[in-house]
Amino acid sequence: MCLWIFAYLNYCVPRTRKEIFETLVKGLQRLEYRGYDSAGIAVDGNKKTTTEDDGKIVLIKKKGKVKALDEELYKKDCMDLEVELDTHFGIAHTRWATHGEPSALNSHPQRSDKNNEFVVIHNGIITNYKELKKYLNSKGYEFESETDTEVIPKLIKYVYDNRERDDMSFSTLVERVIQQLEGAFALVFKSHYFPGEAVATRRGSPLLIGVRSKYELSAEHIPIQYNTVFQSLGPSFDTPVLTSEGVQDKNSHNRPDKPDKSTAVNSAGDGKAVEYYFASDASAIIEHTNKVIYLEDDDIAAVVGGKLSLHRVNSLAGEDSVRAIQTLQMELQEIMKGNFEAFMQKEIFEQPESVFNTMRGRICFHTNKGRLKDHLKEIKRCRRLIMIGCGTSFHAAVATRQILEELTELPVMVELASDFLDRNTPVFRDDVCFYISQSGETADTLMALRYCKDRGALTVGVTNTVGSSISRDTDCGVHINAGPEIGVASTKAYTSQFVALIMFGLMMSEDRISLQPRRLEIINGLKILPDMIKNVLTLDNKIKSIADELYQQKSLLVMGRGFNYATCLEGALKIKEITYMHSEGILAGELKHGPLALIDKHMPVIMIIMKDACYTKCQNALQQVTARSGRPIILCCQDDQEMSENAYKTIELPHTVDCLQGILSVIPLQLLSFHLAVLRGYDVSLPLPALSLWTLIT
Repeated sequence: MCLWIFAYLNYCVPRTRKEIFETLVKGLQRLEYRGYDSAGIAVDGNKKTTTEDDGKIVLIKKKGKVKALDEELYKKDCMDLEVELDTHFGIAHTRWATHGEPSALNSHPQRSDKNNEFVVIHNGIITNYKELKKYLNSKGYEFESETDTEVIPKLIKYVYDNRERDDMSFSTLVERVIQQLEGAFALVFKSHYFPGEAVATRRGSPLLIGVRSKYELSAEHIPIQYNTVFQSLGPSFDTPVLTSEGVQDKNSHNRPDKPDKSTAVNSAGDGKAVEYYFASDASAIIEHTNKVIYLEDDDIAAVVGGKLSLHRVNSLAGEDSVRAIQTLQMELQEIMKGNFEAFMQKEIFEQPESVFNTMRGRICFHTNKGRLKDHLKEIKRCRRLIMIGCGTSFHAAVATRQILEELTELPVMVELASDFLDRNTPVFRDDVCFYISQSGETADTLMALRYCKDRGALTVGVTNTVGSSISRDTDCGVHINAGPEIGVASTKAYTSQFVALIMFGLMMSEDRISLQPRRLEIINGLKILPDMIKNVLTLDNKIKSIADELYQQKSLLVMGRGFNYATCLEGALKIKEITYMHSEGILAGELKHGPLALIDKHMPVIMIIMKDACYTKCQNALQQVTARSGRPIILCCQDDQEMSENAYKTIELPHTVDCLQGILSVIPLQLLSFHLAVLRGYDVSLPLPALSLWTLIT
């Protein structure tokens, strides 16, 4: 389930309910680019009123846009918008449906009961929710939604109802709940029984906490409390372990229920004003504060009395015993669209700068040397490289596999993370495994990382997000410095990943005398690459005119081979992802083994034919296409007269080093996918209307 979290706690910082609403709504709007079909908010109701909402948590949930939710907030008669709240905790959420159709009932926050005693917002998916639901049904708990998330508030109410003592803390309740959950989640809890308190936790889904105070924070690191006695309550409910008598006594009294002042951002009892922002993405926090704490898997963060504490069930060997308060480097203007129609378009046009920033300080063009050195000796002693990623990141690995094999003289495996895990792939201590992810939080890639670490392999992260799980959990790595990528379809991160992996190959071959001419050719190509990208971007109007002819088609084929095969895969993915048109990337060498049957005068075909080692072979594929009355649109080198004569249309690109050509050839396909989406009536920033999405997935 695709879900996005935002929550706000003000402690001793007076805010009107209207200001709190505005903060929550704006936080959701900062996450709108991720796509969603419904939204919801939970806040405290009025105190000392005669309405049925007297003092309890109020849920406001709407199908559709955040704007519809915003309008609904002001219709609640039980809500005094001008009342000033000295301390308050509100949670908000946008949802993209997978469990249950888009509706107010299925929206988050999800609640424990009709009195809204516990409410929760969730990013991720609970894989054992059916077993949990069956068990809770047997205990008399009734469900009202079709979501996997609803088991979580029901489960915490069950634990609360069966607690063995009255003073059990909110965070202890959450500890016991997450022991039962399987899957991926980031969770934020709010409860009527714990006013002004917040508890958040994560496993496999990103979650960070922003801190803002006019007072200096008491520490730059927050120590972790450990509860080493508390054990998992069991992998499943085959043999019920949560009984009507409550959780076994051995699980209690293991950790103080009140946060120790050594673990708090504000020293205990000082009553200093502070605000906390919980979000699944930094873009929702940056306008409020640049001081953030990234939670790690199974961290539990609790705010009680304005003090933040962090604790875990068990300590893992070698893990940090503190969480650093980090400073975000992004600026607010970086997440604004400016004069562009959509974030995706803006990020396509940012690629000259993003590619330059990836190289900045890492390649000295005067001495022709790279500067990436982490774990170089160990990597050079390895017997193979394994590149692991999903989607666009996988394609970046495919794009650079050939040049990495050439420069390192090592076998390079390229793996889709999900398939890698499904096969239980053999991994050895002398393997080096690369984990490529724009966000650094991709669930399958993270699971593959843990799988390889358990087998002793050296791990290398390639991410765009400082403080992400992959950047923290790998032995070493590269931050690609592409800048925030807000668009749902990755563009500039792909080209920066591409460049970063090529730079790794250059680093590995620094001392190979026989490879120096090749290295020099690539380094010179990298030096002028940003200017070449600018030249490609000037073709935008021509590409839009091609989109005008193609947007009513139902299918599109993209084919090439050699260094350009990955471009076909990535271009086809962008078209599928943004335009909802069927598209397929085809290895041109496989054309005669089946795909040729699809070719006729009605089937749009894009071919990438550059002057490289595969040029003649691609000409053979072109002849096969034209022999079947195909009308190919060819991406080719400038002044390639032969291609111009055989093409229906050409897109002429600057010619560069063969292993860098894919960076230039993918940009027209990124632009084409954008223009096709606009012409087909889709909102590129919010990929699909809720109704259409639900129709598609059902």
